[in-house]
Amino acid sequence: MNITTLSFDEKVRLDSDRLAELYVQLGEAGAQDVVCRAMEELAVRMANINESYLGYKTGELRKGAKGLIGIAEQIGMQRLADVARAVCFCAAENDPVALGATIARLLRIGDSSLTAVWDLQDLSV
Repeated sequence: MNITTLSFDEKVRLDSDRLAELYVQLGEAGAQDVVCRAMEELAVRMANINESYLGYKTGELRKGAKGLIGIAEQIGMQRLADVARAVCFCAAENDPVALGATIARLLRIGDSSLTAVWDLQDLSV
């Protein structure tokens, strides 16, 4: 029997135009404040979504994923928002296998997206 290990190396891409818009609208200090608060909120929401998934609380999971969509879009994390939509869909369809896979993808993309924004902020300082 051959066992194949899958490599999960999905590149994240930030919408730099959306981030630039924030900086123009709010100024550097205001935009950095919004981005930092959004990153903190995304991290908390991803942890809550995972906890809801592990506790079989699909209603809470869907609510958390829907909230995550708006925050991710606000700071240019479109791929994360798209994956959160997929999580909502899988939860609504009551498909545990697909839900488990999309939750895992959400956490991977979320972590990578947060790291990408953090690295981008380090470059701007």
